[in-house]
Amino acid sequence: MYLNCHTGFSFKYGTLPVLSLFEEAQRCGVHKLVITEINNTASYIEMLRLCSERSPQQGPRTPGGKTTHALEIAVGVEFRKDHELLYIAIAKNNAGFEEINRFLSYHNREDKPLPDRAPAFENVFVVYTFQKWEPELLRDFEFVGVRIQELNQLAIYAPYAEYKHKFVALHPVTFANKTDFNIHRLLRSIHHNTLLSKLPEHYQAQPNEMMMPADMLAHHFQHYPDLIQNAENILTHCHLDFTLKEDKNKKNVHGSVEKDWQLLEEKTWEGYAVRYAHHDNPDELAERINRELRIIRSKNFCSYYLIAYHLISFAKQKGYDFVGRGSGANSVVAYCLGITNVDPIELDLYFERFLNEERTSPPDFDIDFSWDNRDEIYDYIFNAYGMDHVCLLGTHTTYKYRSILRELGKVFGLPKEEIDAMVEEPAQYRNRDHITELIFKYAGYIVEKELPANISIHAGGVLITEKPIYAYTATELPPKGYPVSHFEMHNAEDMGIYKFDILSQRGLGHLKETVKHVKRNQGIDVNIHQFNVFKEDEKVKDLLRNSKAMGCFYVESPAMRMLLEKLRCSDYLTLVAASSIIRPGVASSGMMRAYIERFHLKQNGGRYESIHPKMDELMAETYGVMVYQEDVIKVANKFADLTLTEADVLRRGMSGKYRSREEFQRVRDRFFENCARIGYPQHVTDRVWFEIESFSGYSFAKGHSASYAVESYQSLYLKAHYPLEFMVGVINNFGGFYRTEFYFHEARMNGATIEAPCANRSHYLTTIDGTTIFIGFIHLKSLETAVAKEISEERLRNGDYKSLDNFLRRITLGLEQIRILIRLGTFRFTGKTKQQLLWEAMLYFGNAKQRNKTTADLFDTEPKNYPLPMLQRNPLEDAFDEIELLGFPLCNPFPLIASPERGDTMARDLKSKHGKQVHIVGYVITTKNASTLKSQSMFFGTFYDERGEVFDTVHFPDSARKYPFRGRGFYSLKGKVTEDFGVYTVEVSWMDKLPIVNKRAEEFMREGLMAGNANPH
Repeated sequence: MYLNCHTGFSFKYGTLPVLSLFEEAQRCGVHKLVITEINNTASYIEMLRLCSERSPQQGPRTPGGKTTHALEIAVGVEFRKDHELLYIAIAKNNAGFEEINRFLSYHNREDKPLPDRAPAFENVFVVYTFQKWEPELLRDFEFVGVRIQELNQLAIYAPYAEYKHKFVALHPVTFANKTDFNIHRLLRSIHHNTLLSKLPEHYQAQPNEMMMPADMLAHHFQHYPDLIQNAENILTHCHLDFTLKEDKNKKNVHGSVEKDWQLLEEKTWEGYAVRYAHHDNPDELAERINRELRIIRSKNFCSYYLIAYHLISFAKQKGYDFVGRGSGANSVVAYCLGITNVDPIELDLYFERFLNEERTSPPDFDIDFSWDNRDEIYDYIFNAYGMDHVCLLGTHTTYKYRSILRELGKVFGLPKEEIDAMVEEPAQYRNRDHITELIFKYAGYIVEKELPANISIHAGGVLITEKPIYAYTATELPPKGYPVSHFEMHNAEDMGIYKFDILSQRGLGHLKETVKHVKRNQGIDVNIHQFNVFKEDEKVKDLLRNSKAMGCFYVESPAMRMLLEKLRCSDYLTLVAASSIIRPGVASSGMMRAYIERFHLKQNGGRYESIHPKMDELMAETYGVMVYQEDVIKVANKFADLTLTEADVLRRGMSGKYRSREEFQRVRDRFFENCARIGYPQHVTDRVWFEIESFSGYSFAKGHSASYAVESYQSLYLKAHYPLEFMVGVINNFGGFYRTEFYFHEARMNGATIEAPCANRSHYLTTIDGTTIFIGFIHLKSLETAVAKEISEERLRNGDYKSLDNFLRRITLGLEQIRILIRLGTFRFTGKTKQQLLWEAMLYFGNAKQRNKTTADLFDTEPKNYPLPMLQRNPLEDAFDEIELLGFPLCNPFPLIASPERGDTMARDLKSKHGKQVHIVGYVITTKNASTLKSQSMFFGTFYDERGEVFDTVHFPDSARKYPFRGRGFYSLKGKVTEDFGVYTVEVSWMDKLPIVNKRAEEFMREGLMAGNANPH
């Protein structure tokens, strides 16, 4: 009877998590219902999984130990336009579901409003609201839904008597209780950006939209039993036939499975001949390849490999750089095909992490492309496999605590200042008055429910299906321009659709950009694919071990630089380990510390205390410390005697969402049972489980770390040998860990002269000429993009600019835009001062007879020069103009400090002052907030001193509380120099921000710190 059930996936409308709707059906004895989300199909796969896993044969499943009963679902969509319900479409079968998906996807794709009348569906029932259409106008598949509160109107509705077969009982389900109804009203207010007190009733659901037992619902319709019967008839005729986990991906690429297999074998052995021409043990290697091929064929993954192979072949043909990473790098076949560039034999990578005979969940390849090539890669995939069979993978954003506090503050009508204060200092405002109590109360409810806010795009997932994608989902068409599925990654896996991760990163972009600048500036063609050469390069080793990797892919952050210095890293394997050790799960559990300590003990011939000899045997390379995702599988399989299938469930369970699944809980119990049976002491079992659990989805597969390390070596090589061109490449890709300002500083420290934008030398992006770097016009904060691009384009068409007047006659711009260029020194080639140029600009724009740019000049003549008075200019004014217009000064910024204070120590002195109190002055580069084990706030800081040399600081809770950071600028710091495995830092006990000499610049310095990209590259 329930033809219209919502979950939280009816965004900003429904309030029930999918599990809650399932449990409501169990509570009410409902055996079949229809999920009809508003304008989407995001929730049905999760409900199918729950129905499948919690069948009666598996015993008690619901809270309180109540026995479950079988629940079947049908699927449809509630079509709404703005706040108006148009109709509810319910699929009779899979064909009907595809019809609905195509219909909704078409209107999303074309951005067309939904029609008031449903189309002529063939396998779909349609239910309209009461009195929207006269029953005599309805087609065979169309009905009128009547709600409980509309029964009184039905009694006097004349057409009902003649058309009883066209009326059905319609009782929507939107929430479970009064609290949910209140949440619903808050979400509707957020959606419509209105105060709760002004939310119109017709924007809201009815308060009675809750599930009730079938007999209670029937009682409400007791005088209209035909309505119940008609609703039951619709339910009876609706079935959805999906087998979860069954492979639904592209079956073959070349017309048949056999042809795919032949091509895969052929290309693998061709690649083998190239990759392993001089391998020491060809028989063992051939056995590994044959084993992989056998498993690939038995699991029907030939087409999966070939799609990835054709993709990278296309990329090579177009000259696009790419990196194949993730667990796919564990496959020798993938290495032979060129999908990855990490040798699994050299690194002893565990193929079973990627694919094994027991594995039921699909693996995936992660392939990175440069950020400016990915759209062409997408176009290739959609063209190659058809728009009907390809879509990007969706994801669902959920409400975060701070953001929902802010939204609820608006809904309750708080002024912005109070909302800001409430969000920043929640403890002080939580119980201020009854309004803030309500805000915090309902914010907690919404966050706890993990309600989704909207559909977004997965970072890189692409789905390619054998049947049309509309057999499984409708699609959105966000601004990116590619269709996006309504379901997310875990749903896709449950359905049996595995993804290709086509990712973009700026690291590849800066490699490509650097090579281009080296060719143009030095005439050298750099081959950045000589990985074996880079591993042995002494200059590269020096950058790694001495913490000089700023700008280099994945190894430039303060934490990573210090880790590499502590490990004295100068080789590939150590860098591979470090790439995973730095991840939050490994670092926060203490395993990073344990790895560093054991590394140094082994280097010095010492011994470490082992958890258990078996752990040392399994992870000999990492001193018995779990570092990679493979380690979870190895330990579960070989330490705890779990099957490979169970081990993989354990690995995936670390991602968070799977942890709540019963499948994961069963494997967890099995882990402890097996360890007890084997005879491990309880403290050993507990410690091993702690290490597994601490991974929390943040560790890397070893192949993934190895792929990152390869790209890091490419960056390091370019920086070691072509540092200036390299920094220009990093600057022009806008994707590093630090602010752009610091990369210009790093270039200066490597010998570059940094020049402000010049009308006759600069381009839209930053360029290099010899050792001089000209800042690109893109960096001018307030300069219009069209103007920034036109300056160099016009110069390339018609030659250099001869004067300011000549520039103004060739470029279309206003007075404010030319003032920006003059103040930044763009016309210094004229030899005139900025004041003189500003006078000329004022005269030019003050001339009412000035001609339009489109009017051609018959003679290129210069205007008469008028004598101007001598105008004084403070040398620091240029620096302040640069701060305002670029965001940073081009000179050494330390002369801007108002006081002569410089401390008694420089960065290079820290080693000689180990254990001593020092006073040091620094310009802040970046900061990082952190928490202690007791959840107290602390900070890490990175600065450079007056010589431009970098030093790092740590601010423990007492210091962090007394002396917080107050934005960008200069700080005077006092503290003790500490040492950890050869890395020296200042443990700050006192800190004060230093004033600078100009108020205008002070305003800029008060802006919040920009710590750079939270996910470097």
